[in-house]
Amino acid sequence: MKDILRRAKAYLCVCLLLLSIGCGTEEKKYESVDNFSTEISALYNDYLAKTISNLDKIDLEKTSSSDRKKYYGNARKYFKLVEPILSYSDKNNYKSLNAPNIIQVKGEDTQDTRILNPIGFQVIEENLYEEQIDTVTLTRAINVTRDRLKLIKENNNLKLKDYHIIWMLRDQIVRIATAGITGFDSPVLSQSLLESKYTYNTIVDIIKMNESRFQSKGLMKDFIGAIQAAQKDLDYDFDTFDRFGFIKNHTDKQLKLLVEIQKDWKVTFPFEMALSNTMTTLFSKEALNIGYFSDQLSDTTKLAKKVAFGEMLFNDKSLSKDYNMACATCHIKDLAFTDGRKTFDVNQTRNTPTVTYAAYQQSFFMDARSGSLEGQVVGVVKNHNEFNMSMDSVVNRVLKNDSYKKQISELYNDKKVNYNIRHAIASYIRSLNTFNSKFDKNIRGEENTLTEEEKLGFNVFMGKAMCATCHFAPVFNGTVPPNYVDTELEFIGVPASKDTVNTKLSSDLGRYELFKTPERKHFFKTPTVRNAAVTAPYMHNGVYSNLKEVMDFYNKGGGAGLGIENDYQTLPFDNLNLTEKEINALIAFTKTLTDAEY
Repeated sequence: MKDILRRAKAYLCVCLLLLSIGCGTEEKKYESVDNFSTEISALYNDYLAKTISNLDKIDLEKTSSSDRKKYYGNARKYFKLVEPILSYSDKNNYKSLNAPNIIQVKGEDTQDTRILNPIGFQVIEENLYEEQIDTVTLTRAINVTRDRLKLIKENNNLKLKDYHIIWMLRDQIVRIATAGITGFDSPVLSQSLLESKYTYNTIVDIIKMNESRFQSKGLMKDFIGAIQAAQKDLDYDFDTFDRFGFIKNHTDKQLKLLVEIQKDWKVTFPFEMALSNTMTTLFSKEALNIGYFSDQLSDTTKLAKKVAFGEMLFNDKSLSKDYNMACATCHIKDLAFTDGRKTFDVNQTRNTPTVTYAAYQQSFFMDARSGSLEGQVVGVVKNHNEFNMSMDSVVNRVLKNDSYKKQISELYNDKKVNYNIRHAIASYIRSLNTFNSKFDKNIRGEENTLTEEEKLGFNVFMGKAMCATCHFAPVFNGTVPPNYVDTELEFIGVPASKDTVNTKLSSDLGRYELFKTPERKHFFKTPTVRNAAVTAPYMHNGVYSNLKEVMDFYNKGGGAGLGIENDYQTLPFDNLNLTEKEINALIAFTKTLTDAEY
């Protein structure tokens, strides 16, 4: 049930969106552009057909290894060409077809747990390039992927309005910057830069199909020119590609021009998605709609006062049984809302995470057991080793405080005091996203103070080190852009101690403890690395005391690289082969993510 409630809010806007795409009825408020839909639909069908055709040609018995790889390459090319349309119009199928080669666990919260073998292009790619091919796995992946694409093609019913097209283009621009250039979905061939060029081709095609919408032909020319300039710069070696320069000079320019296009087209949006309808830069608190991540999307009246009230409650020890603990006891502001300890006390088994940028998630606590910040408050209150209270008792204490009682009466119209208290605290936490670090100011062009080492660190983070394939920019946590529907869990193999002779896996079973799903043993939510320079020690058990130790762990290949045998580790490589210079640069970059104020 918790999973249903958690996902309902995230999927609500998507469901409304898909209804507006697929519905054949006309809306008076928003102009239909079905003639453009027809052209885009034809392009969509063409690319789907070519993808399917090339997958059909991969015959493990009748074709040579080189031909199989050639046909896969062609299929992948057309899949990337169709990506901007498919990923927008059929999000769930796109996600499955482009998923990493790891098992999927579904339905835990509803007691309908299903373990699904992955399908899609990453599975095909990894198996196709093995020295000894697992023909059963590869054949299944090809057949299921192809058949899924056929089903998508047969059910194509695109009916796009102007705002759908803008959303589609914005999603793809952000997808390229946050996943495309990171190697997220090209595990063996590392041809993400080339594939990003392909997806840009489709963006240009879509713009040209909408030429008659432009009042300013110069604006159309400028946008296409900006795309082509980005494509030119993508013609580069993966490991040494300047991702900092690409986002600063290309992504942000494209976003700014897209806002100008929607003004030129006189687009009216029915609602906001995760990405702001007016975003002009990736690295800004205005880029993402904080309300999209909230349970109470419309509860923004008197929000500044609710945030101030929430801050009072966050710092109030009277909410705990013995009047000795507040949220701020463990989440200390000067330490970016952590406590600087391995674990807070002997009763705790997990390290205290920062609550800065915590709002940009779809699940909370390290094991993702809560679906909202409001729900997380309940977990803290009821925990015997934390507040050790019932919510009813908290309500009674809050109402005994005349100032608090007055604020609840003035700020909230309803009488659900329990929820109002939780909402106020959650609203305060949702305000702790300043995006005012040295890095943010530099990539937005407000400063020019990054050193070459710090820029190198960002480029390694986003490229060779593969950090950004789990810690997605711009928040650098595990909530996947550009739709921000899923917050990922990973098993990286964190050891119990720094003992390199008798290395043992941490005994904390993580997500497994909730539902006893064997495939979820030792899985934890991917946290943000923003403010990481001031939030030591690290990992769920606080095993590493400095960033150098963390980098060494990842460079060796996580738990597997330390000799910890496991079946489900999600890190992509045995080791990263990072140089000392690159490791130092990663640390230098991480330090630039420290906010100027919290």
